[in-house]
Amino acid sequence: MLDYGDFMKIFKKFLFINTIIFALGVFLLFGIYVYSYFTQALNIKSANNYYLYDMNDKLVSGNDDDWVTLKDISPYLINATIAIEDKNFYKHQGFDYLRIIKSLYINFVNGKTLQGASTITQQLAKNLFLEFDKTWSRKIKEAWLTINLETHYSKDEILEGYLNTINYGTVFGISEAAYYYFGKDCKDLTLAEASILAGIPKSPSNYSPLANLEASKKRQKLILDAMVKNKYITDDEAKKAYEEELTFTGIKKENDSITVGYYEDAVLDELKEINTIPDTYLETGGLKIYTNLDYEAQMNMEENVKKYITDENMQASGIMINPESGKIIALIGGKNYAISEYNRATKAKRQVGSTMKSFLYYAALENGFTPSTTFKSEKTTFVFDEDNTYSPSNYNQNYPNKDISMLTAIAYSDNIYAVKSHLFLGEDVLVETAKRAGITSPLEAIPSLALGSEEITLLDMATAYTTLANEGVKVNTYFIRKVTDMNDNVLYEAKEKSEPVFNKSLVYILNELLTNTYNTELIDYNYPTCYAIASKLTHKYAIKTGSTDSDRLIFGYNKDILVTYRLGYDDNSYLPKNTSTIMQNMWADTIEGYLKDKENNWYEMPENVVGVLIDPISGKLADSTTKKQLTYYIKGTEPYLEELDLDSIIPTIKED
Repeated sequence: MLDYGDFMKIFKKFLFINTIIFALGVFLLFGIYVYSYFTQALNIKSANNYYLYDMNDKLVSGNDDDWVTLKDISPYLINATIAIEDKNFYKHQGFDYLRIIKSLYINFVNGKTLQGASTITQQLAKNLFLEFDKTWSRKIKEAWLTINLETHYSKDEILEGYLNTINYGTVFGISEAAYYYFGKDCKDLTLAEASILAGIPKSPSNYSPLANLEASKKRQKLILDAMVKNKYITDDEAKKAYEEELTFTGIKKENDSITVGYYEDAVLDELKEINTIPDTYLETGGLKIYTNLDYEAQMNMEENVKKYITDENMQASGIMINPESGKIIALIGGKNYAISEYNRATKAKRQVGSTMKSFLYYAALENGFTPSTTFKSEKTTFVFDEDNTYSPSNYNQNYPNKDISMLTAIAYSDNIYAVKSHLFLGEDVLVETAKRAGITSPLEAIPSLALGSEEITLLDMATAYTTLANEGVKVNTYFIRKVTDMNDNVLYEAKEKSEPVFNKSLVYILNELLTNTYNTELIDYNYPTCYAIASKLTHKYAIKTGSTDSDRLIFGYNKDILVTYRLGYDDNSYLPKNTSTIMQNMWADTIEGYLKDKENNWYEMPENVVGVLIDPISGKLADSTTKKQLTYYIKGTEPYLEELDLDSIIPTIKED
């Protein structure tokens, strides 16, 4: 056991060592600040400094005129920001060490991150980067930038830079935010308005009053209490501000679109993948990003979503692509970016339903099937090894209980025919075909894949469909044409890539088959899936729809354009039956609006393809007693004799 003398010796030694370490730390930190003082000052105006242009080089987002000086910003907004974000801003040198220690303690005690300790200077330094990874090297760079800012700029200049560049939810900078939310100049913000805006940067998607007014008001109360505590306002002023009824506008200065923010986010995601772009804005002084955005097409999609989606809880996503070039000209990831920034077009992985059948039937054509190949469509349970079974069903339990052709199966989206085709080909064939077309999502070779049971993003699926729309040539879909620095030096320029992956003649046959989804002449024991919009269509299209309990999808195209939509609830709630009709009409109005006054641009028939009149149900040659439908085949495969009965090859239980 240690006596008192030995204990004091150890304690003094411990105290001496820690004093030396502390002194060295202070000296090192002082040295860093001194070194930083003699380095070049950072350009604060480079933070979040990018400009997005559409396909006509018209500015869509970003403007130097939005930079405002501190004296032209409402004192309420300034004080609210300091009170909630960094109350010791004017006292520290970039890092609030006591706040760091306190937050570490609170987070340790609670076992999770409840408090952060970033100062306003640190947040401004973070904004100088193009992306927000959390690597140690990134954190070290941020710390260095924080010190650089503190040694070269006054506190007022740092605060001004922060307020001009911080994210206020769909808009950056207080000038844009004041106009966007309240339609006014930022110097005219009231205490109530300022305390709402000051709460947004902590979590723009959660605290935007347009997205979640209840959460925004709770945050406002927290900010007003902090302002009272720091003696910026009185209790009475805080109470009046909280109770003040506010009106929000939700209109940007540059444009009046409520969905273009989804396109912008997709552009920035693509920007992060371009390795020729520097890590920070500091090395470029800002970026000019030239995109493929067709603003008229974007508004066309947006207006039709507004027109048809009246259920406030239902969400829509959609994409328009030039299939020959791969240029993505319009994209919506939801009904309103201000309410929800989640991009359902690029990030939501959901089942694709019967839209997977287009790739199944291409694979079938590639493996010897023709439009006349038949399977019997009836209620069926498929039997596998170890007595595993699979029992798909047709929509509304509609079975003809007879042989039907591939043409009819496509027109009616017959599930039994699809699964039989899938199993006959081998389950891995569809996986390989879909991957060849361009689908990058993982796909499992299972029976239900034919009915779209795997989860795939809308963009991934649309990219694959461009292969069909581009006559079997796969292209890379992209948003960005070119990126330059502020002096117009080119940092990146897109190069279109294409690769023939499918047989052009077979794709032509498939595309012709897909026009029968709205062919009213095919009404028989069932209706073609898109017959309800046939009267709206003035151009020729290949169309395929898909349905699950929680999603409706449509892909339609010709040589000029591919348009796709997906409808559904974010919580996967069951969709009403009329949703399919809503979606189809929305799609028809969108594509017809885009192609208005344009000539019908369909595919030229390959020389080795021949058209034959057949009975569409049986697939046999038409005669005087049957319906007649012009259908296309590779020469030599057109129907002359009876087609093979493939049902006998697949083990099934046929139910009464």
